[in-house]
Amino acid sequence: MNLDNTILTIVTFLPLVGALLILLTPGRDASAIRNVKWIALITTLVTFGFSLLMWSMFDPSTPAFQFVVNYAWLGDVIGYRMGVDGISILFVVLTGLLMPMCILASWESIDHRQREYMVLFLVLETLMIGVFTTLDLAMFYVFFEGSLIPMFLIIGIWGGKRRIQASYKFFFYTFVGSVLMLIAIMAMFWYAGTLDIARLLRVEFPEEMQFWLWLAFFASLAVKMPMWPFHRWLPEAHVEAPTAGSVILAAILLKLGGYGFLRFSLPMFPDASAYFANFVFFLSVAAIIITSLVALVQTDIKKLIAYSSVAHMGFVTMGIFAGNVYGLQGAIFQMISHGIVSGALFLSVGVIYDRMHTRDIEAYGGLVERMPKYAFAFMVFTMANVGLPGTSGFVGEFLTLLAIFQVNTWFAIFATTGVILSACYALWLYRKVIFGALEKESLKGILDLNTREMLTIVPLIILTILFGFYPAPILDATYASAAALADHYLTTSGLADAAAQAGTMVPVEHAAPAATGH
Repeated sequence: MNLDNTILTIVTFLPLVGALLILLTPGRDASAIRNVKWIALITTLVTFGFSLLMWSMFDPSTPAFQFVVNYAWLGDVIGYRMGVDGISILFVVLTGLLMPMCILASWESIDHRQREYMVLFLVLETLMIGVFTTLDLAMFYVFFEGSLIPMFLIIGIWGGKRRIQASYKFFFYTFVGSVLMLIAIMAMFWYAGTLDIARLLRVEFPEEMQFWLWLAFFASLAVKMPMWPFHRWLPEAHVEAPTAGSVILAAILLKLGGYGFLRFSLPMFPDASAYFANFVFFLSVAAIIITSLVALVQTDIKKLIAYSSVAHMGFVTMGIFAGNVYGLQGAIFQMISHGIVSGALFLSVGVIYDRMHTRDIEAYGGLVERMPKYAFAFMVFTMANVGLPGTSGFVGEFLTLLAIFQVNTWFAIFATTGVILSACYALWLYRKVIFGALEKESLKGILDLNTREMLTIVPLIILTILFGFYPAPILDATYASAAALADHYLTTSGLADAAAQAGTMVPVEHAAPAATGH
C-alpha cells in the first residue's frame, strides 16, 4: 500500500470506521459501554498516530500540496480531491491530538447515552479533519457546515441547564453566515468553471467581484472565528457544553474560520483583502481590548476563558491580514498554541467541575493546599494564556505584533494592551481559584488529579513548554507555504509596488509561488 496516496484518506475517515464499530457493538450494559469507550479511544489514538506519521513524511521545503488524491466523483463539478500543505497539516495533527483527550475527559463525566456521544465525537473528528484536507470547494463547504450538526447535538443533549438555547444559538449564528459563503462558492464556479481549490488559487477574479466574494466569505468565517462583534454565540455555547465540547469548540472549531481566511480570502481575493485590511485590524483590536475587559468582570470560569479566546483570535486575524511572513506564521502558530492552551484550560475547568459541580469563581479558593499537581498544571496554562516567554503563547503573539507593527504602528500599540489585560484577568482568576485560605468546607475533601486526568493534561503541559522554547517544528512546517502566500498576496494586491514606490521595506521573504499542481 502506497501511504502517499492513502494516508489522507485514512486520517480523515478512520474515525467513521470507529463510529460504525460502536454502532455494531451489541448491548447497553456496563460491559458494552466500556467496550464502546475503548473503541472510541483506540480509534482516536490510531488516527493521531497516522497524523504524526503524515507529519513525519511531510516535506516542509515546498509550498506545494502533498499526499494529493484527485478522483472524479460527480462529473467534472465535484471531485474527491485531497491534499495538505504547510498551512493545513498542523491543524490535522492538532485535531488528532485533542480527540483522545476529549474521550478520556468524558470517560466518567458522561453518564447517559454514552454510545451516541462517542459516535458523534468520532463523526465530528472526520468532519473537522475533512475541512483541512479537502481540495474541493464544495466538499469544503460540506465538511465546514457538517461539523455544526454533531456539536449542535453534543451541546443540546449533554450540556447544562440552558443547553437547548445555547445549541440553537450556536447553530443559527454559524449557519446563517455560511449561506452567503455558499452563494459565493456558486459564483466562483460560474466564473472559473471549477471547484478545485488548487486551480482556483491560480484564477484572477475581477477586482469588483473580489469585494463581494470577500464579504460573503467574511460573513461565515468571522462568525466561526468568532470575531467581535459576531461572537455573541460563543460564551453561552462554552458555558453550556460538556467539557469535551468546550475543548473542541475552542481548540478546533474556532480555527476553521482562521483557516478559511488563510486558504481563501488572502490568496483568492488579494485586492479585496488589502482593501478591507484596516477594517479587520479595527475589529481585531476591538476584540482584543473589549472582550478582555468583559473577561475581567466574569463570575463563571468557563465564560471568562471563552471571552479570552475571542481576544486571542484578534491576534490571529491581525497577523493574517498583515499579509507578511511574520504575520502568517504568527497567526498559524497562535492558532496551534491556542488550541493546546485553551483546550487544556477547559480540561482543567472540567476537573474541578466534576468534583464540585459548579464553575462559579467564588466557590473556589485555596486549592493549592489540596491539589498541588492541579495548581501547577493550571499555572502553566495560565502563563501560556498570558503569553509568558518560555511558553507557546508568547511566540504567536510576538510574531503577530511584530507583523502588524511593520504595517500600522497605532494598531500594534493598541493591540499590545491586550497582553496587559490578559495578565489582569488570567492572574486574577488564578489567585481566586488556587491561592488564598482553604476556608470552604466543601473544598477540604477535594482530591488532586487522578491518573486519567494526568494522561490528558501532562502531554499538553509538555507541548506548551516545548513549543515555547523550541518553536522550530511548527515554524519549519509552515514557512514555505506562508512565504509563498505572503509573496503572492503582496504582489497581486499591489502592496509590494506601493511599498517600493514609498521607499519602505516590504516585510516578506520572497519564495517561489505555491506549486498547486497534482
